[in-house]
Amino acid sequence: WRGWSCLWLGRSRTRDAFLEPLAQGYQRTVGSGFKILETKDGACASSLSFLEISDTFFPIMASYGQYRLVEMIPGGLMWATFILAVLFSFIAPVLAITFIIVFDFYWLFRVVYFVIYLLVSWRKYRKASAEDWFAKLERLPGWNRLHHIVFLPMYGEDVSIARATIKAIRDSAYPNDRLLVVVAGEARESDRFAQVRKELEKEFAGVFWSLLFTLHPADLQGEIPGKGSNLNWAGHRVKEWLEKESPFVKAEEIVASAFDVDTVVPPQYFAYLSYLYLTVPNPVRTSYQPLTLFSNNIWFAKAPVRIAAFGTTFWLLTEFARPDHLWTFSSHSMPWKMLLDVGFWQKDIVSEDSRIFLQGLLRYEGDYRVTPMFLGVSMDTVTGKTYWENLKALYKQQRRWAWGVEHVMALYEGFQRSKGISLWTKARYWFKHLEGMYTWATAPILIFLMGWLPLNLAGSDPSVLVQGAQQTLSWIMGFAMIGIVATGVLSMFVLPVRPHTVKRYNWLIMAAQWALLPVTILLFSALPAIDAQTRLMFGKYLGFQVTKKKRG
Repeated sequence: WRGWSCLWLGRSRTRDAFLEPLAQGYQRTVGSGFKILETKDGACASSLSFLEISDTFFPIMASYGQYRLVEMIPGGLMWATFILAVLFSFIAPVLAITFIIVFDFYWLFRVVYFVIYLLVSWRKYRKASAEDWFAKLERLPGWNRLHHIVFLPMYGEDVSIARATIKAIRDSAYPNDRLLVVVAGEARESDRFAQVRKELEKEFAGVFWSLLFTLHPADLQGEIPGKGSNLNWAGHRVKEWLEKESPFVKAEEIVASAFDVDTVVPPQYFAYLSYLYLTVPNPVRTSYQPLTLFSNNIWFAKAPVRIAAFGTTFWLLTEFARPDHLWTFSSHSMPWKMLLDVGFWQKDIVSEDSRIFLQGLLRYEGDYRVTPMFLGVSMDTVTGKTYWENLKALYKQQRRWAWGVEHVMALYEGFQRSKGISLWTKARYWFKHLEGMYTWATAPILIFLMGWLPLNLAGSDPSVLVQGAQQTLSWIMGFAMIGIVATGVLSMFVLPVRPHTVKRYNWLIMAAQWALLPVTILLFSALPAIDAQTRLMFGKYLGFQVTKKKRG
């Protein structure tokens, strides 16, 4: 802000009436470039209020507990399904069998289009990975005006992790003098971060446009410890730095990337990102989502961890084939202008990576989207000292991802207030979010466990439906195996070069591990989702938990 000024309210002399939009959760623009704010010291009389001079305007998103009934919807639907499935298995097994057959047919349909979308996107991924994007970028006018900011929030990671990430950025096919790298640390480990800063400055000082280090204070009001609050703090510090050191660079000429600190970009990443930014329609109204590959330590991960990692990669790849369904996930890029307009990342939630997309969608009245980047960034799988610790870390990671169910409150609040988003768009996002969370938690349980309960209870029923149900379900599950075969085959092509310390026979283990898929889906996909939705339903809110990073 540039300063404070007093405003005479005319006929509306009461301070409360003037600030009513804030009570409803918004900071509203008055005139050109003003935001209504509470007075800092109450110095103005009731007929006067303060204004902050600013060029931003953004909604304050829903907080935990604000809409308890809405928070209960996903978990309520899930548990109602489980309870009714068991209940009808006893009192109306034929009806339960009918439901299971219909649901399995629906799931078979999902598997078929999953495979189709996967193969379509896989072809585009292979083509994009072989392209010289910097050569194509150089043919576009004005490309050299583009600057990039890369945020690397970290807490607890070894300096070697950050070093590998920054080296990859340095070695990318884009001028280093247009890359601003921001290492965002936490005051909770200030001594350790000071050592990290010392080592990184020694190696990378003078390499980039600038190498900045920010230190997020602990226990700030209105925050929860985590990546979102750290990024919010870092974003504001970078904004201040740009205004002071590089005021000539326009916001529309800056692309920001928020990476987990273990994210290793391919050489063409920033060239490809810049090419898209200069060629897609309205580039400041879209985020840019790369493919997430867990390749950094995949050869050393445990089998269930590898299956979950490949599953995440292939899920995202299928979403690329229908970008109108796509939200941002994990490491991705976005316009700096959008970040300024929404006030940076929300500080009091866990799922900041997908919430930032929702912030843009609501800020621009539905005119915001995600552009897929058919290029992969390499990240770490979860790790632990023992096999059991690996499994616990995987469960917690999947539960944190499933905690994206928390967006139901923001969707409810934002869509209520937004008059510019069409009813169709609101319904589409509501359905997509609820359907995705619902099937995440319920589908594996219904297919692998509860689906056989009514068959056993109605075994003596002479009806054709009951007698043929077991064969029908077996036939459906047999066809659904094409999904396992497709992902198993493609996983071999996604694997990085085998380290010399890994024996050759591990190729066979990589293939055989897919036999564990049903168990892995139940224990490390469905159960974490059930856990997350149940917690939200009962108001037991999840905090941010850092994933341990270790290689080799």
